[in-house]
Amino acid sequence: MKTNPLVSQRFQELHDKATAIAAAKTPWFFDRNEGEQLFKIDTANFTGWATSVLNLLQRLFGEDSIHFQHFSRNSAGVSESYNGFKRTLSIFDAAREDYEGGYLFNLQSLVKAEVFDDMLEQSRALLKAGYKDPACVVAGVALETTLKDLCSRNGIAHSKLDKMNANLAKVGTYNKGMQKQITAWADRRNSAAHGDWNAYNDHDVDDMINGVIRLIADYI
Repeated sequence: MKTNPLVSQRFQELHDKATAIAAAKTPWFFDRNEGEQLFKIDTANFTGWATSVLNLLQRLFGEDSIHFQHFSRNSAGVSESYNGFKRTLSIFDAAREDYEGGYLFNLQSLVKAEVFDDMLEQSRALLKAGYKDPACVVAGVALETTLKDLCSRNGIAHSKLDKMNANLAKVGTYNKGMQKQITAWADRRNSAAHGDWNAYNDHDVDDMINGVIRLIADYI
């Protein structure tokens, strides 16, 4: 999966904030049992940083992901402990590495891929049976679901299809040519949904199905 430069920039900004929090640590007390000096951090700065990290992880990985759950659980018990902060930072670093390395193909992604395949197979079967209009609507559902998934991966809010398409192109997920093609597919879907069935033919629907398949293969 291609990484989004804005998301990578946000990771860097949060990394820089974490570095500043660590640099500002102050002596807390000496742990005689462990024989080491413990340090504390500014609670307000940590809370702001942790909230921003949780927001980013939720948008990228989802609340059911290991990254989000581990960070949420560990950050809740940090208070002012520098050692606790370091544990949350290690989770943040792991999430950043997984994102920038393109390793977002978790179980959820695989399940979604199967859902996409099922929808597109259904669409193709309807077209083959002579039902081009329902086939076009189902392909349109697969297209919109794909855009929603891409938005989630890139930290973009879900909205109407045209707006999601424009926002994904704006952040560089795909180029203007793909944006225009998706707009054409969306128009075809709208024609089918609103009964304008003479605006497209069987070949147009087949082209749309194949195009959505390529979109999923290239970007999901």
